[in-house]
Amino acid sequence: GSALTGLDVLEAGGFSELKGKRVGIVTNPSGLDRSGRRNVDLMVQAGVKVVALFSPEHGWAGAVDLPGIADTVDGATGIKVYSLFGETLRPTPKMLDGLDVLVYDVQDVGVRFYTFETTMAYCLQVTAKAGSPFMVLDRPNPITGVRVEGPPLDGGSTSFVGYFAGMPVRHGMTMGELARMYNGENKLGAKLEVVAMKDWDRGDWFDSTGLTWVNPSPNMRSLTAAALYPGVCLVEYTPNLSVGRGTDAPFEQIGSESLDGPELAAYLNRRQVPGIRFYATRFTPTESRFAGQSIPGVRMVITDREQLNAARLGLELWSALVKLYPGKFDIDRAVPLIGGAGVIKRLKEGQDPEEVEDSYRAEVEAFVKVRAKYLLY
Repeated sequence: GSALTGLDVLEAGGFSELKGKRVGIVTNPSGLDRSGRRNVDLMVQAGVKVVALFSPEHGWAGAVDLPGIADTVDGATGIKVYSLFGETLRPTPKMLDGLDVLVYDVQDVGVRFYTFETTMAYCLQVTAKAGSPFMVLDRPNPITGVRVEGPPLDGGSTSFVGYFAGMPVRHGMTMGELARMYNGENKLGAKLEVVAMKDWDRGDWFDSTGLTWVNPSPNMRSLTAAALYPGVCLVEYTPNLSVGRGTDAPFEQIGSESLDGPELAAYLNRRQVPGIRFYATRFTPTESRFAGQSIPGVRMVITDREQLNAARLGLELWSALVKLYPGKFDIDRAVPLIGGAGVIKRLKEGQDPEEVEDSYRAEVEAFVKVRAKYLLY
C-alpha cells in the first residue's frame, strides 16, 4: 500500500490551490508528508504565504498532556502559533483576521472522544460564521474505515469530547468525511473543501498505508493502542483507575489498587470477548493517576484485530469492574465518554454487555445510514 494523504496530493500539485492566499494551518507533529516533511515547511518552500498556525490539544510539539496550553512561535519559520487548547478551544475572529483560508491537517484515530475531531468541528463553525473557506487535508482512519460500533452519543451529552449527537464510539470515518457530515447534517453552511486521499481503501489499517506512524498525542504510541483506545478509554474518567498513561503501554492496560489482576483477567477471559485476551500485570505509572505507585492490573493482547469490537471491550471492562468490585469505581463519571446515562444504567443493573449492545443497535444503524451520504472512499 502507498496511500497519499491530502497533504501529499496538494504537494504533488505544487500547492497551486493555496498560491496567492494568506493561509492558516491547524496542525501538530502528525502533519507530515510521505517523506516526513512538515506541511508548514513544504508550503513556505512552495511560496505559499503561511501567516498563522494553530495547535489542537497536546500543543504545537504534541507533547503536553495538560490543559491551559499557551500560544507559541514555530521555531523553524517564526510563524505565530495560536493554541486551541488554552484560553480558547476555537479560533477567535481576531485570529482569523487576515486569513483567506484555514487549512486543517491533523492525524485522527477514528474515535468520537478524540478531541481533534471536535476542534475541527469548531473550526468549521467559526469559518462558516466568518464566511471564509475551510480546507481539510484528509488522512487515514488508522483503525480502518469499515467498523462502526459502540454506544451512540446522546444529544444531551455533547461536549468537547463528543461533538456529534448520535455518533457511536468508533465511527469508521476519515477527518474529511467527518467534516462533510458535520457541515451537512448540522447545516453549518461552511465553505468546505476536502482534499481527498489517493489509494486508501476503507479496509486499510494504518500499517497498510506505507505512511510513518507519528504519535498523534503523547499517549497514543502505536496502532495497537489506537485499536484498543475506543474500548479502554471508556473507563478513563474514573479517578481511581489508570488506563496506563505514564507507562510504556498506554491504553493497552488498566490498573488500580482497588482491583485484583489475576481475578479480573480470569473473569474477562471467560467472557470470550472477540479478538482479545487478558493477562494479569503490575505497572508503575510515572505520571497521571497512581504516579510512582506499583498497582495491579490487566494487560490486553489483540489476537485478531478484524474480530475485535473495541467498544464491546469497553462495556466488558465496565461490566466486570461493576460486578467484581461494587462501589469501587464511579461509572457515572464516564457519561461523556460512554455517551449517555441509558447504557450506564444497564451496566449498573448488571445487564450482559451483549444485551447492552443490542439495546442501541437500531441507533447505530440509523447513524450508518446518515454516514453513508458523506463517504469519500
